[in-house]
Amino acid sequence: MSLDASRTEPRRSETETRSSRLEPRPGLTAEEARGRLEHARSSRMAQLRALEETGQSVADHLMSAQAEAIRRVLKEIDEASVRIDDGSYGTCLACSKPVPAERLEILPYTRYCVACQRRATV
Repeated sequence: MSLDASRTEPRRSETETRSSRLEPRPGLTAEEARGRLEHARSSRMAQLRALEETGQSVADHLMSAQAEAIRRVLKEIDEASVRIDDGSYGTCLACSKPVPAERLEILPYTRYCVACQRRATV
């Protein structure tokens, strides 16, 4: 008779689960995650300002597309900040598994683990 591993682990209370999620993942504290998000936000804002200051026409398709992409990333950064506040940062929004710290270091605003991101973009 085999035991299901999930049944052998003690159940956590809602408070324990929430408090354990306040720190995003081992090796990446909430403070570090906020710092990475702020750096990403500052970089994107600088890119957006530079695009807007070029004096070229708003109708320029390439610049318009680039500005829109930057705005999308800024929105994702804001959403990641909310996830830090609500304790869900670092958890994949699709499968609810932890997002590896390495991925969060590269894309601190990511919503998905690699596998779920691949499925979403296919």
